[in-house]
Amino acid sequence: MARFTVWDYVVFAAMLLISAVIGVYYAFVGGGQKTSKDFLTAGRSMSALPVALSLTASFMSAVTVLGTPAEIYRYGAVFCVFAITYCLVVLCSAEIFLPVFYRLGITSTYEYLELRFNKYLRLCGTVLFIIQTTLYTGIVIYAPALALNQVTGFDLWGAVVATGVVCTFYCTLGGLKAVVWTDVFQVGIMVAGFSSVIIRAVVVQEGIGRIVNDSYHGGRLNFWDFDPNPLQRHTFWTIVIGGTFTWTGIYGVNQSQVQRYIACKSRFHAKLSLYINLLGLWAIMACAALCGLALYSIYKDCDPWTAKQVSALDQLMPYLVLDILRDFPGVPGLFVASAYSGTLSTVSSSINALAAVTVEDLIKPYFRSLSEKKLSWISMGMSLFYGGVCIAMAAVASLLGALLQAALSIFGMVGGPLLGLFALGILCSFANGIGAFVGLVSGFAISLWVGIGSQIYPPLPERTKPLYLSTAGCNISSGNITSTEIPLTTIFSTPTAERPALADNWYSLSYLYFSTLGTLITVFVGIIISLLTGGLKQNTDRKFLLTKEDFLSNFSRSKSETPENVEVLNCKPFTMADEGTDNPAFSHIEMDVASDKNKVNGLHM
Repeated sequence: MARFTVWDYVVFAAMLLISAVIGVYYAFVGGGQKTSKDFLTAGRSMSALPVALSLTASFMSAVTVLGTPAEIYRYGAVFCVFAITYCLVVLCSAEIFLPVFYRLGITSTYEYLELRFNKYLRLCGTVLFIIQTTLYTGIVIYAPALALNQVTGFDLWGAVVATGVVCTFYCTLGGLKAVVWTDVFQVGIMVAGFSSVIIRAVVVQEGIGRIVNDSYHGGRLNFWDFDPNPLQRHTFWTIVIGGTFTWTGIYGVNQSQVQRYIACKSRFHAKLSLYINLLGLWAIMACAALCGLALYSIYKDCDPWTAKQVSALDQLMPYLVLDILRDFPGVPGLFVASAYSGTLSTVSSSINALAAVTVEDLIKPYFRSLSEKKLSWISMGMSLFYGGVCIAMAAVASLLGALLQAALSIFGMVGGPLLGLFALGILCSFANGIGAFVGLVSGFAISLWVGIGSQIYPPLPERTKPLYLSTAGCNISSGNITSTEIPLTTIFSTPTAERPALADNWYSLSYLYFSTLGTLITVFVGIIISLLTGGLKQNTDRKFLLTKEDFLSNFSRSKSETPENVEVLNCKPFTMADEGTDNPAFSHIEMDVASDKNKVNGLHM
């Protein structure tokens, strides 16, 4: 295969350089980052479009650029059903979680847990988030670097350190504004990278009709698989139901995403950013799907993976790029830049979110005397620190690749119980701290049990349904070729005697249902324990709940929709006594959304 040329490195370096320049620009424009609020939430001044693109970018890590096309190549286009899932996810996030978070004007989502329940739950949420995000970021930096290095010879540690350092640089200097605007630039690069592959593949295959035709005959257009069995890895139901819970945990309550739509200048802009972002998700999905089908159409008679040309499925995209674009200097570099743009945007939002959570949840509550200037310096210091941690985690990932991947999928199970915890707080007025805590622990325990089980006993091939790959048309010595049907079964099957009955029923649950399980158990147990421990007796302030006014206000855009006085009906100065930490966004405005006579027990819809 061709290797990288100078031009490819030039294109890649240009992408890093422009990202860094955006960071420097936002560090000094408009007087720089005077307060921690400027640094962590861009002073709540962002408009909908850049935030929407930023949400799309960080959702799309290099894992999407390299992994999704390979997934469609291997298992078919049933993955595209996620388009329906994204719709439901955005609806839930915009109509259930956003109104409450935006009204409270919080910087860290875990602040809500203290306002609604108690400070111990806030601490639980914060610690889980920090561990999960650092693990995830390590893999996000390392995995694509490895795949690209093995195919293109692109320098592995040079790329890891360069992306890590540039990311840390612009996060530390420019804060959230820099993160959002570099994301906007990186979305452009990602779309350009995908487009170059799709356009070239269509030219090589002489029209898109042939790609679709090959995919159809190869069984790749398997969109509608309505098998209700929850053990099948991807079916219509696992993706729509399981996927909705999994992704709502990321869009609805995960700090990295919430922090950005809370930075919008009004609630209308915040909701709009989520809905525009939905279009972005669909576009990216379509690009990745087309790349996957093009992969199949080009390699249908000679699968590079089975023929040992590449050692893992996520190397197929770089392999294809070098194969069809080698005569165009700089274009393979554009594709690699697009994969790394995915990495940069995900890592930068993680660094910024980690800094926000640390400052808001671990420093502010215990050091109340700190001035805003000092807090903004501490926020910058935290960005720098977490940038270093993320690069270090990438080094750990290189030593413990499979182990870290396992650790991450186990922490993916954190999302479900946390989503359940927030749902309890926002939807059930009678949920109390004890119920929430017991619910969280039990949801977490069950998720961990299934998760660790599925790591030890991976599901059998009939659960994942890999499609047939052929090496009939390869012109390499026949010694190398193994039929792809053989290695899969030998890799996966421990002899049946060793697989306990649980392994094929309980542990084989589709990975998308882990989150669903965690959420439902947390909510169910939380409700029961709250009712048993006198939850109906407590008076919950309605500003912490989702009310019908939140829904109705979609249809009336009031003038008072600036972030400083979101939905303030009775403004009166007050002193914050026992309501968690003081919030700079609401120093002297009481959010008295409803008078006491409206505090009824039961569900507020």
